[in-house]
Amino acid sequence: MTDKNYSEFLEITGPSRRQVEEINDFLMDSRCRREIKTSKSGFTVSYLLEESKKTLATFVCRKTGIKLRIYPQRLPEYMEFLDTLPAKMKKEIIKSSVCKRLINPDDCNPKCAMGYDFFMDNTRYQKCRYMAFMPAVTEESTPFIKEFLRKEFMQ
Repeated sequence: MTDKNYSEFLEITGPSRRQVEEINDFLMDSRCRREIKTSKSGFTVSYLLEESKKTLATFVCRKTGIKLRIYPQRLPEYMEFLDTLPAKMKKEIIKSSVCKRLINPDDCNPKCAMGYDFFMDNTRYQKCRYMAFMPAVTEESTPFIKEFLRKEFMQ
């Protein structure tokens, strides 16, 4: 879709607009490809890694505001980073859904992508791939979101 769609998406980001643009610019400068789709709750703006074609992050519109769903692929390499997140971001992770497939593979659709098994603050979590890392985009969270994404690009 066109930049017109991105402009329309920005129009609905409200008070998070500056942070959304900052994250977008970071991802575009990091050689990601942006894809925009419309959904019933607004726009879905995804960023795909050029080399693997896998989705790294997606902006999602919620009644509570704009969130960024992050799909880390190299989390075990930098898991200790999660300990540095602000309390609000940690709370969002802790409250997210567990991954049924990690706990009992028969409890979830076999086509569902497996979630994340990780430690944060010395506690083990097994969280759903689609809910685990979906922080609200705020002034406080944006530097941590960008650092999270930056770690995916480090070799």
